[in-house]
Amino acid sequence: MRDKTQANSAQPGDGLVRAGALVFFVGAVATLVTVAPLFLGTTPFPTYMFGLSMLMGVGFAVAAAGVLRSAAAGRRRARAARAARAVSGQLSEQ
Repeated sequence: MRDKTQANSAQPGDGLVRAGALVFFVGAVATLVTVAPLFLGTTPFPTYMFGLSMLMGVGFAVAAAGVLRSAAAGRRRARAARAARAVSGQLSEQ
């Protein structure tokens, strides 16, 4: 069994990606709600609703940070595995 990680185990960065997706979704809904009155010809929402629309960018940044954290953890695991193989190879030569 080469990979002992279970499919449902949490990896570093998974929580950030989920939180970022949730914040992005809230921002997308806020954007749709904010832009809808412009197309429907009704009274526009207050200014703070435009601020809530900025959550799309914040959610994207949080999710990107989670992806980068996950990639860094993968690089660390690969580096540790390479070092372990090198040590076991040296021990088997002796």
